Amino acid sequence: MHRIPLTLRALVLVPLLAVLVDFARATLACGPRAETCLEAAGRGWLGAAGLALLGVYSVVLALGVARIAGSTDAPLRPLPVARLWLTGTLGVAAAVAGQALLAGATGDPAALGGGWLELAGFCVAAGGVLVLALRIAPAAAALVRELRPSAPRIAPGLAPEPALPLLTVPAAAAPRTPATAERAPPAS
Repeated sequence: MHRIPLTLRALVLVPLLAVLVDFARATLACGPRAETCLEAAGRGWLGAAGLALLGVYSVVLALGVARIAGSTDAPLRPLPVARLWLTGTLGVAAAVAGQALLAGATGDPAALGGGWLELAGFCVAAGGVLVLALRIAPAAAALVRELRPSAPRIAPGLAPEPALPLLTVPAAAAPRTPATAERAPPAS
């Protein structure tokens, strides 16, 4: 089983969790007229360039989270879980804050609504998801691999002895022809 490097997991998860946290804030904490920061930033005067800027910003933050978390596959001293949780929480919060700042600068800040206190709770939950994906799940998978019994192996070149004795096959008799059909078989 191939392991996904920590940096790649962070590159995928930090921007994704930032979008999900922003979406949760807009749909669960704000009223029905609220929109996500990405929607507001995409409709602003920057448009698609603003969304691309947010993407680059999120990737840079994800690289920072991966670097702080320990981007090597076998670090000498892994980051404590609480510190990794705080790092993930702050990384997602910074990505969402960047979305909100760009949306406020380019779009209508009033359309963003509220829900900023709930946003903090969503960011803490996203930090927990990052801890699970970056540290706990890979460690659990490695533990399962260590505990799984391996299949017994037979040493090459050594064939097992047969348990039953081999059957002997008698030699083939001479073929019968019409001239020898009347005779008895030879005595052994």
